[in-house]
Amino acid sequence: MDCNLRPYQEEVVQAALRGENSIIWLPTGGGKTRAAVYITKKHLETTANAKVAVLVNKVHLVDQHFAKEFKPYLGSTYKITAISGDSNEKDLFGRLVKASDLVVCTAQILENALINMEEEKHVELTDFTLLVIDECHHTQKESVYNKIMGRYVEKKVRKEGNLPQILGLTASPGTGGNRQLDKAVEHILQICANLDSVIVSTKNFTPVLRKVVPKPKKQYDIAEKRALDPFGDHLKAMMLMIHEFMPSTVSRSLREMGTQEYEADVVELEKAGVKNENRLISQCALHLRQYNDALLINDTVRMVDAFRGLDDFYNSRKTKLLDGTDIFLQGLFDENRVELKQLASNARYENPKLARLQRTLQEEFNNENSRGILFSKTRRGTHCLFDWVNSNPALQRVNIRAGILTGAGTGANHMTQNEQKETIKHFRNGILNLLISTSVAEEGLDIPECNLVVRYGLLTNEIAQQQASGRARAMNSVYSVVAEEGGREIRREHINEYLESLTAKAIDQVQQMSPREFRRKITELQQIAVMIRIQANRKKDERKQRYSPGQVQFQCRGCFLLVCDGEDLRKIENTHHVNINTEFERHYRAGGQVVLERSFEDWEPGRVISCRNCGKEWGMEIKFKRVVILPCLKIKSFSLKTPEGKSTPKQWKDVEFQVKEFDFIEDMSSRFPDLDLGN
Repeated sequence: MDCNLRPYQEEVVQAALRGENSIIWLPTGGGKTRAAVYITKKHLETTANAKVAVLVNKVHLVDQHFAKEFKPYLGSTYKITAISGDSNEKDLFGRLVKASDLVVCTAQILENALINMEEEKHVELTDFTLLVIDECHHTQKESVYNKIMGRYVEKKVRKEGNLPQILGLTASPGTGGNRQLDKAVEHILQICANLDSVIVSTKNFTPVLRKVVPKPKKQYDIAEKRALDPFGDHLKAMMLMIHEFMPSTVSRSLREMGTQEYEADVVELEKAGVKNENRLISQCALHLRQYNDALLINDTVRMVDAFRGLDDFYNSRKTKLLDGTDIFLQGLFDENRVELKQLASNARYENPKLARLQRTLQEEFNNENSRGILFSKTRRGTHCLFDWVNSNPALQRVNIRAGILTGAGTGANHMTQNEQKETIKHFRNGILNLLISTSVAEEGLDIPECNLVVRYGLLTNEIAQQQASGRARAMNSVYSVVAEEGGREIRREHINEYLESLTAKAIDQVQQMSPREFRRKITELQQIAVMIRIQANRKKDERKQRYSPGQVQFQCRGCFLLVCDGEDLRKIENTHHVNINTEFERHYRAGGQVVLERSFEDWEPGRVISCRNCGKEWGMEIKFKRVVILPCLKIKSFSLKTPEGKSTPKQWKDVEFQVKEFDFIEDMSSRFPDLDLGN
């Protein structure tokens, strides 16, 4: 198959064809991936022992790039392999790379292979001659792209040779949240330094590009403010009762209810309660977060959705009342339940934003060939909107066939990767005509031309806004922002429009630098980055050695019960933290079986585990090597008691002691002392 390029694509591939590291900046729908296929083809034809890795940041993009772009154009001549977390072969990555000319994989898989020293699994950056980095604006801070490129830049600064050529692809590098031109320029230079690349865009063929990627018509669909909200008011009155139940100094520090700021405050409050072993405060904070979630849902979807969430939460806790705090909180909800339910079902007070959204959808779906994406902030929000669409007679009359698209994972509202693929397939072939999606559909997903993109109740940055509007690619398409008059969403959207134009100005300024000045800046930024990285790694190592494992005690975060210490823990495959002490089993109860879509080399999931005392979920059992069942712990479910006080780490990498690697023979013989392993 011939890989013909449009004139503007021809223009942006030139630097890469000369062997230079470059970032291609083209809008969504402008054909960045096709340009990358063309560069890859030329690279494979002209480079001795060429080996290419195409890196993506989301699993579903592995399949898409492989099946729709690289395989059709290069598959007949070259050996191409697609590897994602789903693939059973991912564990033999090193061997697969040796056997292939081109691999398409998630960045995490390459990162794992760079760290893993087993021969079958290990690769070096120098094994490749070209790295293609999709959505490369993510190459910053702690992202996996930046971990990979951090190693690359370090090798370059140390003047180690044979590094691969870099090709980055992005629709929007953004301004890094900066609103001044000079700061936005610094942000673009930093991304160029992180990718060791120049940034290229079309200068001579802008009109052609505009024709290929028409901008959608943007409209603000404004809903009037809710005149009366007795359901929301009742929730706030209940929250005030919880405030009064806590010491007055605590509740005074909380910001406005029903906002993200309030959520941030109660998250911090829960941590403080845990650190001080003050269960009254930690539990009140947890419950206040649930009420705040209900207010946020009441603000975006239906009252009944908000009520249902709270009702489910309190139903799940009924049997686990430990003390007076639990009895008060449960009693407060139970006493108000009937009234809340009645208020939630009163159509007079329904959310005006939903009525406005209904009109927008009706107008666009009058045309039977319409296709649309409705972006919502949270997974839960997408499920509520899906229920609303399906139970709305007016939307059913215009024949809306909706499906949900959210991120892959294992939680309650997550989708499996197969479910994602199925949904996208049904949308492509017209079985579905409306996708209700979180930000997962903003980036990279090759979705057929939509004539409607709606952003509903969203506060995001300019990158997400550009990505979303780029999904409306059909002729005469509409990009609608549904929001309340005078609301924060409108202000944010206007700021994003400004930042979008600022991004273009900043890139233009970087492109106008003399090559010498640009190189000087980039080299300086890279040297700083390497020094910071070395320093950070040193600090990380020091932090890991702060305590000996025996000095760190684990307490259940729900009831502060002491359940084990750091000596009992082992690490499997550097990611799973298991407790090998058989005594630990008396502290937990095992529940339902965990089902994961993909299979793993050495282990399989078992049952959910939770605290026998308070019911707090702790993680799950895993069956290791088909022989032994071990409890695998979620660090967020525990607080850690150390000689210098308590901590509430969010991730295992933040703990301040060294967790030993699991040694099958040694650890199993201590677990089963009567086994004679011939030692």
